[in-house]
Amino acid sequence: MNVHLMNGQPQSRHDSKSNSSSQDMFPYGVRGVVPGQHQTQAPPQGLNQSALSGMPPPQPRLPGHGGFAGPPLDFHNRMPMDADIQHRKPGPGPVQGPNPTWSSPPFQSGVNVQSQAPGFSFSRPPNPDQLPGHMGSLNLSDSPVLGTGGLSVPHQQLPPPVAGPQGVVPATNFRPPTSGQHPPAGLPFQGTQGPYLQHGFQHPSANPVPPGGYAPVHSMSQPPHSTLQSSFTQPPPIGNMPYTPPSLGSGPPPPGPHQSHPPTHAVPPAMVPGAAPYTNQLISTGSMQMNLGSPTESSALSPGFYGGQNQNVPSGAFGQVGNQYMQGNQVPPGQSPVYGSKGLPTSATGPLQTQPQQPRRLDPDQMPSAIQVIEDDNRNRGGLFQTGQKGLVPPLVTTSFIAEDQGTCSPRFLRSTMYNIPCTGDLLKQSHLPFIVTLVPFAKLHPEETPPPIVDLGQMGPVRCNRCKAYMCPYMLFIDGGRKFQCSFCSCNTEVPPEYFAHLDHTGRRVDCYDRPELCLGAYEFVATADYCKENKLPNPPAYIFMIDVSYMSMKSGLVNLLCTRLKEDILRHLPKESDEVESEIRVGFVTYGKELHFYNIKGCLAQPQMMIVSDVQDVFVPLIDGFLVKPSESESIIDSLMIQISQMFAETHETEVVLGPVIQAGLDALKSSERSGKLIIFHSSLPRAEAPGKLKDRDDRKLLGTDKEKSLLTPQTNFYTKLGQECVAAGCSVDIFLFPNGYVDVATVSEVPRLTGGAVYKYPFFQADIDGDLLISDLKTDISRTIAFDAVIRVRTSTGIRAVDFFGNFSMSNTTDIEIASIDSDKALSIEIKHDDKLSEAEGAYVQAAILYTSISGKRRLRVLNAAFNCCTQIADLFKNCELDMVINFMAKHAIRECVNSSSKQVRESLMDQCAHILACYRKNCASPSSAGQLILPEAMKLLPVYVNSIVKSGILASVDIATDDRSYVMHLVNAMSVSDSNAYFYPRLFPLHEMDLNSQSLPSPIRCSYERLRDNGVYLLENGLVMFIWIGLGVNSDWVRNVFGVSSAAQIDIDKTKLQDLDNPVSVRVRSIVKRVREERHRHMKLIIIRQRDRLEPVFQAYLVEDRGTGGSSSYVDFLCHIHKEIRSLLS
Repeated sequence: MNVHLMNGQPQSRHDSKSNSSSQDMFPYGVRGVVPGQHQTQAPPQGLNQSALSGMPPPQPRLPGHGGFAGPPLDFHNRMPMDADIQHRKPGPGPVQGPNPTWSSPPFQSGVNVQSQAPGFSFSRPPNPDQLPGHMGSLNLSDSPVLGTGGLSVPHQQLPPPVAGPQGVVPATNFRPPTSGQHPPAGLPFQGTQGPYLQHGFQHPSANPVPPGGYAPVHSMSQPPHSTLQSSFTQPPPIGNMPYTPPSLGSGPPPPGPHQSHPPTHAVPPAMVPGAAPYTNQLISTGSMQMNLGSPTESSALSPGFYGGQNQNVPSGAFGQVGNQYMQGNQVPPGQSPVYGSKGLPTSATGPLQTQPQQPRRLDPDQMPSAIQVIEDDNRNRGGLFQTGQKGLVPPLVTTSFIAEDQGTCSPRFLRSTMYNIPCTGDLLKQSHLPFIVTLVPFAKLHPEETPPPIVDLGQMGPVRCNRCKAYMCPYMLFIDGGRKFQCSFCSCNTEVPPEYFAHLDHTGRRVDCYDRPELCLGAYEFVATADYCKENKLPNPPAYIFMIDVSYMSMKSGLVNLLCTRLKEDILRHLPKESDEVESEIRVGFVTYGKELHFYNIKGCLAQPQMMIVSDVQDVFVPLIDGFLVKPSESESIIDSLMIQISQMFAETHETEVVLGPVIQAGLDALKSSERSGKLIIFHSSLPRAEAPGKLKDRDDRKLLGTDKEKSLLTPQTNFYTKLGQECVAAGCSVDIFLFPNGYVDVATVSEVPRLTGGAVYKYPFFQADIDGDLLISDLKTDISRTIAFDAVIRVRTSTGIRAVDFFGNFSMSNTTDIEIASIDSDKALSIEIKHDDKLSEAEGAYVQAAILYTSISGKRRLRVLNAAFNCCTQIADLFKNCELDMVINFMAKHAIRECVNSSSKQVRESLMDQCAHILACYRKNCASPSSAGQLILPEAMKLLPVYVNSIVKSGILASVDIATDDRSYVMHLVNAMSVSDSNAYFYPRLFPLHEMDLNSQSLPSPIRCSYERLRDNGVYLLENGLVMFIWIGLGVNSDWVRNVFGVSSAAQIDIDKTKLQDLDNPVSVRVRSIVKRVREERHRHMKLIIIRQRDRLEPVFQAYLVEDRGTGGSSSYVDFLCHIHKEIRSLLS
């Protein structure tokens, strides 16, 4: 139950049956603040605080009012309770005990806390005329744990008061009631030394909590809808000074005018110029609320603490959430502070009787945790997931599940930002949420999942709708005895081909429904006829062409020798093949290049390979067709000989300039000449400076990063590679580039061809074969062997009322509807934005069908069809209930990458934060129960939105400092094609404590939150984000652990230059290496292992991945960002 006091009168928010009187609801009299003079009374002669044995001096009064010079108090009406949560009636005298403080045990769920404690006396409330404005809310709490998205914080004590950097911060002083008197309701009391602030300050003689101790968060009962209604209402400003109520529970109300015991009251806090007053705010996620220290409207976000005096506390070091506000010394309105000889504020009559105050800090533990959400979903939704229910939100991408196709395709293939679509475009626009569908058409499946079956309908080909051309799927409705079907996408009736006819059963379903995959499954494939092929001609098996840079830099780094040594055994033996084939049908060819190109004839009938040189790079051509592309099994010995000869021929080269454009042109012409689709795998070392098409200049200028001109560095410097990429797409030629730079190579330009063709970019700066060789070979093996489709065309069809309008990813489009991509593998994702063009019906729902026409690795033309069904809604609350946050973040990142081409990174960051605030403000305005404007309310499905958006803002795609231009372009290329699971790992890395691992377990250790505060000096942690892997070693780690894993006796002796763990024969070493191996297996790029010691010079590199902390460039911590978003939401709502 929550009671809000308006002008001193209680108003029940949710309990309409409450009969408590206003007098009973507000125990003890409370005096208001009256603007005017601020005077203090000096303590009696010879009597100070220590002489009072803990009894503070009298507090200043306002002359002529009888009130106290303090603001109206917000407090919890808390009752003393025994351990069994029974009310206790005080005896005739106070309870004795050592270091007496009163604290109640945590409330138990379901306990009804009454508004008046038995045995306590209550005084009438003061005259409302004496109260300025309205009072804060009275919170009666009865739930210790706030469920999923809930909080539970034990009642603890704060540390004793200390002096702040601006002087002594006033504290609240108390005088104990006389013996036999009852303490005020809401003020815990025990012992002879009197009542103290429940989460303000304790008596100096009480045992203090160490610095950094936390104030309790009060658990709240849950109202019928999404919020726990416990909030603070902010009184209007007095004069020109923003008014701030003290924190919840910051002390008891002053006694009434007829109280016989000495008064207990508070000193008004003085305000140091520049300090922002703070109000207590609450954060709620569904059934969860937390208090947030949030500024009033007049304050601003500071880079350190959220407003107030910047205490320079390390990022993430905020204390526990709950009644925290941070402010300096306050001066009553109309007065200026007067400083004494020691710089402390004084008054006209003497020094202020103040006590130092410990800065109160927000505790990140009480913020929504990504780790907790992931663990909860894995526990509750892991296992079998059946897709038959329309609009069912799938498990998170981090959850281990097995999908069973029951008419809607597996979420591994298709996911959506929402599964309950608004019926109108206005409702969708109002939510500020995008309607996005992300496709991973050839996603890797769980070992227990069945791949989409292949349907061969012979010369008839796939059955389609006559109007919209949608393919037969489970959503089609058969009518007229099965002779026609009604399209679920356009409602058109189409004749069923005679050879496809089947009778209907009593339910209207075809009798062969479960015999045909296209009638009962959401994902399946059709064998395409010649009508679906270029020039009505069935394709040939694809080819891979390896193109190796043999310039001086490549030879010196050991790259060429490494490739020649391991290419055949480790790479060519892993070429992809169909499940029913003995060997791969893919052809291979080889080209080397520097300033000129070298083609090799490796036909199996030759005794030795033959080299053919093309020196005219201005008009490159392919000198041979027959013998250039062969099956590896047919030319095994010739390939062996070629690898040996390449290493010898170019061992003494001094060529430093290389070409790149002619290399891609030559590979494209070779595939065209052989009438095959395929892939060019290029190993390139430096900026192409040689005189040839595609020549580039060094335009790197890091001074432009962060300015309006930075977009010139992030876009191609010439359109040569853009046009070349489009030519490659038309021919089905994909390009993968492996870069080995020692300097600037203009990734933004050279990655244009891989971007348009659906290829990949790999980057190994300062490559050394002996150190990075295994990393390269592992990446190359994965790139070669994974599931892949060539020469693909993708079209997305939707039901009437919605349509696909925009597309995001690495591909090309020659019209407004078809996505063209030279190759797409199991790790590439495409995002499609869908908008309304008419109203939708709640009864009918909405449907999406994605059709992918492609050439398989065996050279067969096929058509993969993916189907999804969604519910429709007219209430925005239903939309927020059925969202998928990981999808939203994936799209927001890709949209930000597109915006970087037209806007500065600062503008893009501001746009992301603005969208985040608008989404949460919309939920607050339309879905949350009426509550104080001071609450921050987060929808349960999207409570991690702030931490993930903050991660995007601080990530490499928007970073303007501490990142090279090439590195930023590289990351932008990667993120633009990331699947939802990859982007989730990239924006919120996993952090595993290795020193606490279970040696007998086969699973990964439980991860912890990404903050430096979570690291212990005696711990060892593994961090990974899908692209890089760190092992951080504390200097106090156990020497036996170090010896078992690294083979040395202390952390200081570990060789941090090594990128591979030693193979030691002991359980700890075996377990650590198995964890590293398993983490790498879950990612499709072989993450380089970097070892970091605590306080080493490379530690800031590791800290940059701790996304809940403040970034090195001044970016906000999670706590700072959440407070900033809260302020923006309040601004939008006002």
